[in-house]
Amino acid sequence: MVLDVDSTLIENEVIELLADAAGSGDVVADITFRAMNGELDFEQSLRERVRTLAGLSVSVFAEVRAAITVTTGVPEMIAAVHAAGGRVGTVSGGFHEVLDPLAERLGLDFWRANRLEVEGGRLTGRVQGPVVDAAAKASALREWAAECGLPLSRTVAVGDGANDLPMMAIAGLSVAFDAKAPVRAVADILLDVRDLSTLLPLLALRG
Repeated sequence: MVLDVDSTLIENEVIELLADAAGSGDVVADITFRAMNGELDFEQSLRERVRTLAGLSVSVFAEVRAAITVTTGVPEMIAAVHAAGGRVGTVSGGFHEVLDPLAERLGLDFWRANRLEVEGGRLTGRVQGPVVDAAAKASALREWAAECGLPLSRTVAVGDGANDLPMMAIAGLSVAFDAKAPVRAVADILLDVRDLSTLLPLLALRG
């Protein structure tokens, strides 16, 4: 199972929490909304949003990590998938600086995200390395399935925004989690209750 992070694994949009600290929250929230609805190219929109973070101290990462709320049902869902012999990964248009400790705490098997460039203890407003975009999310699902020795038909992808569509398209089962219109239109399953444990009976892992 591979999940999106922002507004799926967690209740927050990390880029918006960072932007609030930078004083660009309203602008970034608008760009995020348009990108998740498929109105903007994701990579371009991410770079535009990250530019507004230039000058922030790296201490902001600790503040943001403290503000994150894990979505209801996530620990139960991960435990059930593991008990059934499965693995759980997350792939995010967000950032390793925030995701890494969270993924370790939750016991995730795989995770991938963007990394923010830092110089002299401050964010430069640039992303370091290639952007984790929609195509990269699909590549991660493919890579992790192969590592587990599984065909794509035995994978599940859970997401809410337009940049999740390519990975959802190749998964055996796609789940729209409280999702935007473009995702709702194509997903196999729609979940509108913000509790990821409600997915377990659909996977025959509970009840």
